[in-house]
Amino acid sequence: MTVNTFRGLVALTLGATVLLAGCERPPVQSTQQGFRGTGMQQVVNPRTVAAQQAALPAVPADTPPAGPDGPKAKDVYQNVKVLGHLPVAEFNRHMNAITQWVSPEQGCNYCHTPNNFADDSVYTKVVARRMIEMTQHLNVDWKAHTGNTGVTCYTCHRGEPVPSNVWYQPLVPKGSKNTFIGNDFGQNKAMANVGLTSLPYDPSSSYLQGADEIRVNGLKALPAARGAGASIQQTEKTYALMMHMSQSLGVNCTFCHNSQSFATWVPKRVTAWHGIRMARDINTTYLEPLTSSFPANRLGPNGDVAKVNCASCHQGVNKPLGGLEMAKLYEGLSGAPKLAALPAPMVDTAGSVLYFGVGSFALAGDQAKGLEQLVSTMSQQPTATVMVSGYHSATGELASNQELAKQRAFAVRDALVAAGIPAARVKLDKPQQTEASLGGEDPAARRVEVKLQ
Repeated sequence: MTVNTFRGLVALTLGATVLLAGCERPPVQSTQQGFRGTGMQQVVNPRTVAAQQAALPAVPADTPPAGPDGPKAKDVYQNVKVLGHLPVAEFNRHMNAITQWVSPEQGCNYCHTPNNFADDSVYTKVVARRMIEMTQHLNVDWKAHTGNTGVTCYTCHRGEPVPSNVWYQPLVPKGSKNTFIGNDFGQNKAMANVGLTSLPYDPSSSYLQGADEIRVNGLKALPAARGAGASIQQTEKTYALMMHMSQSLGVNCTFCHNSQSFATWVPKRVTAWHGIRMARDINTTYLEPLTSSFPANRLGPNGDVAKVNCASCHQGVNKPLGGLEMAKLYEGLSGAPKLAALPAPMVDTAGSVLYFGVGSFALAGDQAKGLEQLVSTMSQQPTATVMVSGYHSATGELASNQELAKQRAFAVRDALVAAGIPAARVKLDKPQQTEASLGGEDPAARRVEVKLQ
C-alpha cells in the first residue's frame, strides 16, 4: 500500500466518521400513525423520549375528593361566581389545587385580598374566574381535541402565574412595510417560532386569533393573491403555522398528514383542525375580552393581552404532560353544572327573541330554525326594518359579557344579511342595560331581541 493510498483511506474514514457523527445511534423506533401506505410514521429515539419524560415537571400531589355532602360554596361564601355548585369541602379542595398549579409561591393572595376573599379588586381574581369558565368549556365543548384527557390550569401554567408559552402580536420590524425595497410580507427575519426559517413570523395572528383560511393548493400554475385557490403568500403563511405546530408537539409533518396526499383527511389531521379552532376560540372568546382587566405591564408591546398557541399546552410533546389525565379528578373543572335548557325561540310579526348558550354567540338547533322563520317573516314584509339588541346573563365578568352581548347582536345581523335581507333593513340598537336583572346563569337572559318596525 502506497503512502498516498493510506492517506486516502484515512481521509475517507475521517470523512465517514464526521458524517455519521450527525446521525443518531441505533436503536430507533418507528411507529405507524395512520393508515397503511400513507407514509405516516414517526421515527423517534427512545433515549430522547425518555429524556423528555424525565424533564416533565413533577405534578403536585392530588388530595382525595371530599365527597358530595355538605352545604354548597355559594351558600356559605360571599361573591362565589364559579364553582359555587360544589360542596364547601370540595370547593376548598379545588381552590387549594389551583393555588398549587398556578401560584405555589405566592399562595392564595395572588388572586385574593387578604382577610376579604369576596373582594374583586385584585385583577388576577377576575382573570382566574374567567379562566375557570374557559377550562370547563374546553373539557365539555372541545372534546374533539382534548378527548378524555381534558385540561386543568396546570396544563399551561406548570406552577407559574404566567404560562411560559404565550404570545403577543409582535412589533413590526423596521423595513417590513412598503419601502423602496418592497414589502417583505412579515417574513425573512429568521424567528424561532417558525424554526428560524424565512417564513412569515406571525402565523398566530392570522390563524389562532384571526380566522384566515388555511390554504396551500392552488387551482392554477401561478395563482395570484386574489385569484381562486391559494396564493403563494397564503401557502408560505400556512407553512409557518405548520412549523409552529411541529415544534410545539415535537413531531414532523407525517404525524398529521398522509405523505402521499397532504390534503387527505386522516384522524390526527381532524384532531389538529379542531385544535386550531379551539385555540382561536380561547383567544377571541376568553382572553381578548379580558384586555382591559390587565395592568399595562402585563400587556404586549402593542397593548394586546397574552394569548395561547399550540405550545401553551403541548410544550414540545404531542400529548400535554405525557397524556396525564388530571381533569377527571376535579369535578368542577371537568364540566360546568348542568344548565337549564334554552327557551324556544319566539318569532312573530311584531318582534322575535333568539337564545344562546353560555359564553356563545352561535345560533344552534331550534334557535337556528327560529332565525329561518325570522328571515321568512321579513321576506313577507319587504319594507320593514328591524332593530337588533343583544343581552347577557349576570354570571361572569361584566366587560366580557357586554362584549358577548354585542357579538350576539352582530351574529344575528350578519346571519340575516347572509340570508338575503338587505343590510339597510337591519340595524343594531344597544339597550340601556344589557345585563339580566336575575342573578346566576338565567338562560332567558342570553338572548337577542329583534323588533320589526
